Amino acid sequence: MKLVELYIQEVMRRLPEKNRDDIALELKSTIEDMLPEDYTEEDVREVLTSLGNPAVLASNYQDRPMHLIGPRYYDLYMTLLKIILPISIAVTFIVLAVSSVLSYSGESSPIEIFLSIAGNGVLEAIGTGMQVFFWLTLTFAIIERTVSSDSQLPITMTGKEWTPDDLNDIPYIPKEKRISKLEIFGGLIWTVIWSTCYFKASSIVGLYEKSDNERTFTPFFDQEVLIGYWPLVVILIGLELLLLLRKWKAGVWTRKLAIVNAVYQFIPVLAFMFVFRNMEVLNTDFIDRVQELFDASFNFQWLYLTVSVGLLVTAVVNSYDGFKKAYK
Repeated sequence: MKLVELYIQEVMRRLPEKNRDDIALELKSTIEDMLPEDYTEEDVREVLTSLGNPAVLASNYQDRPMHLIGPRYYDLYMTLLKIILPISIAVTFIVLAVSSVLSYSGESSPIEIFLSIAGNGVLEAIGTGMQVFFWLTLTFAIIERTVSSDSQLPITMTGKEWTPDDLNDIPYIPKEKRISKLEIFGGLIWTVIWSTCYFKASSIVGLYEKSDNERTFTPFFDQEVLIGYWPLVVILIGLELLLLLRKWKAGVWTRKLAIVNAVYQFIPVLAFMFVFRNMEVLNTDFIDRVQELFDASFNFQWLYLTVSVGLLVTAVVNSYDGFKKAYK
């Protein structure tokens, strides 16, 4: 039944989300009806061969035809589009965010910068998406009309026509254990944003006050002291990128990946506790201003402990979530 489940998975991933469950049950029932009572693996292979390439079968369930790009290249085209499009959009957004933060001069508030990055990011993402879609579609349309073939059966990523043996190279991944590309790209964008903000902390992170149409900014950190911890920050960035790379390559939560994830979750917490135990990283002007606003009753040690506990709880929750998905 493993080949059957893999075949159904290959058909379902090419169909709209809302139709998958019903069609999966129907297809599984059809395959079971075609098999004899005491079937062998060879019987399964014969049935799957008679049903044909999963891409062709999926196209038969679709309401929309494939005209611009024929059935031989359509599945390969869609697969490449789903891979290239998110990567190009993520890279575009990251470059925009980094350039915006590095060029920040302190004339506007972080909220204005965030809204500017979000707005421009959407426009840039749309432009990048259109460029990728246009050039990839044009490439395949040219291939469709220049590369002649007697067969119209779809080809796979290897450039060959599908056979049941291709299923042996495809891992069966339950939905609950999958690592989405959105999670990976989101983590990458977050890494770029916080690491960029670290090197521009004295211009971004602080207390913003507005009175009499004037805005004053008091930096939260002493940049000279904070920047002294840059080797530790670089190590954290490297570890986070390695974790994201492992998630990308694995594509599924495993016990080993869950252990690596759990170890990493606590490293930034320890790094935070190590750095901020040194009160000199805080700007003295900021401390004075906060004490003035709170009538000298604000306890920074209490804030340090509160944030540390919050980070520890977050690390435990994220570690547990990884193990829960890995052991499903």
